Amino acid sequence: MLDASLPPIRLVLVAEDPLARGALSRVLGDRGGELLLMGAGTQVELESTRGEAPDVVLWDTGMRLQEADGRVELPDLGAPVLALVADEAAGELALGAGARGLLFRDVGPGPLTSALSAVSQGLAVFDAGLADVRAAPRSAPVQAPHSPGPEALTPREREVLALLAEGLSNKAIADRLAISEHTAKFHVNAVLAKLGVQRRTEAVVRAARLGLVTL
Repeated sequence: MLDASLPPIRLVLVAEDPLARGALSRVLGDRGGELLLMGAGTQVELESTRGEAPDVVLWDTGMRLQEADGRVELPDLGAPVLALVADEAAGELALGAGARGLLFRDVGPGPLTSALSAVSQGLAVFDAGLADVRAAPRSAPVQAPHSPGPEALTPREREVLALLAEGLSNKAIADRLAISEHTAKFHVNAVLAKLGVQRRTEAVVRAARLGLVTL
């Protein structure tokens, strides 16, 4: 049971299957003051209408998680992601995409709430049956011949990268570093360009492989 004196954990639910989305929404809504469901929908819907960043994203990967064009895209909503998976293979794909936590899809409401709380605080959470899952190999992004490499990151860009690894939004990064949101966005875009990626989650995964951040 979470501390009732604490504010509820703000989360967004990403699920492609409307039946699963409805069932999970009811489960999350029944958790009283522990959870605040800010939105629920498909990945495309939520990424295209994103507003204030939540504390955590719950991602139901469905019965089968398949790679599209050789990759799995993590929901990019400015917060760490807890993935619900059907099996170890899906867990490997979700972890390789950058998920901070893995649970089986039939997890109970209590453990799910506790896991959401832990992931929202930057912790990694794994179901006991998924403890041996390792990130599936992914092809490294191809950098342009003259694009600068990771060693070209400035000290400020490394600070921004570390905060990206915490799942912070541009506004949260700006607040943490006492800079404007516009400047934070500029630094984030510079980090993505130097790492040769186009998405924040890809930047974190690539940076972890290069030893620039620890997940």
